[in-house]
Amino acid sequence: MKKRRSEADQKVAELLRTAKESLQLSVAFLSRLDGTTQHLEVVESSVPFLFQEGNQQRQEETFCQAILDGDLPAVIPDVRKHPVAMALPAARMPRIRSFVSVPVVLSDGELYGTFCAAGLTTDKGLTKRDQSLMTVLASAAAVLIEPSVRERERRSELLGRLEPVVSDGGPVVLLQPIVDLATGLRVGSEALSRFPASWAKAPDVCFEEAHSVGLGHELELLALRRAADHLGVVEGYVAMNISPATLLEPGFAALMETLPLDRVLLELSEHDQVADYAALAAVLSPFRARGMRLAIDDVGAGFSSLRHIVITAPDVIKLDRSIVSGVDADPVLTRLVASLVEFGHGCGAGVVAEGVETAPEAAVLRGLGVDLGQGWHFGRPEHPGAAVAAPTVQVPRARTPAVHVPAG
Repeated sequence: MKKRRSEADQKVAELLRTAKESLQLSVAFLSRLDGTTQHLEVVESSVPFLFQEGNQQRQEETFCQAILDGDLPAVIPDVRKHPVAMALPAARMPRIRSFVSVPVVLSDGELYGTFCAAGLTTDKGLTKRDQSLMTVLASAAAVLIEPSVRERERRSELLGRLEPVVSDGGPVVLLQPIVDLATGLRVGSEALSRFPASWAKAPDVCFEEAHSVGLGHELELLALRRAADHLGVVEGYVAMNISPATLLEPGFAALMETLPLDRVLLELSEHDQVADYAALAAVLSPFRARGMRLAIDDVGAGFSSLRHIVITAPDVIKLDRSIVSGVDADPVLTRLVASLVEFGHGCGAGVVAEGVETAPEAAVLRGLGVDLGQGWHFGRPEHPGAAVAAPTVQVPRARTPAVHVPAG
């Protein structure tokens, strides 16, 4: 069965029809050369049973390679006059007798393949002018196919990096302490995924890339499982991140059934789109009824959707580091945090501040009524063994109220 052409292939086919009709030859085709094999990718032919999309042949035995090597001219009005050509399989079947071939070169100079036209009879009218026309059409074809070439390269590179991580059971998962700002006592940890340092990519970028190549749900669930493994070696709760779409995967519910849910805080990003809140609630409700808590992460990063919080009715909202960093010195941030604390508490949710890096920030956050804090001031992400022995952090008190929010 003939494969369905992509939009780009349809446009390439139009270029090939132009070549075939202008040169009055039997067939025109775009081939891809991979170093060993010639692949006929798009074919426009008056004799389709002889020239079919998807056909392959050894690259070294093609007219195209002989032309690229300089053993044959780019324009061949009569194949019979060239012994090199007559020795090739195509001179016998399908008995090509006239041929024009030009290279298809991508923007970085990479040879993709060839743009060709062939006839089953000789054609003394083929000239250098026809080669020029083919070169122009080949350049247009290169522009059309390059995006898909780059996308294949991107997918290949990503799969080459990500598949070994998936096979190894998922990313490394570290724990970062979460402390009670009123007492300085550690009450929980957030599980944070870490990928190879050589990638030089943030975890959220790695998960986004995994989703783009169909590995996202599997990778998220593996990270969730590794986070859950830490419940047996640390005290307090463990906050675990998951996207709304992955939460709807069957593997999520299967994993949750095995966990001590009263020690699980599930975090959803405020930025992640929720396609179906009813479906989300249907999955979460049984687990929340058994003690699992729900958090909305990244609150305040762009202040994108308070509706997300209202509909999901989380147990915890986590203030994004972008509005926590420098809160002790910026009255606008102070007022924003104060408003979110009032909003969160009014909704019955606890408030956690992420990205707390200094004692003054911690003091101001405590004065604003933020319940818990997380960040380098309290401890960096660490392996579970280190997390068990993490010291208590004393949080200084704010000397004066950080902000006055007028009533009404």
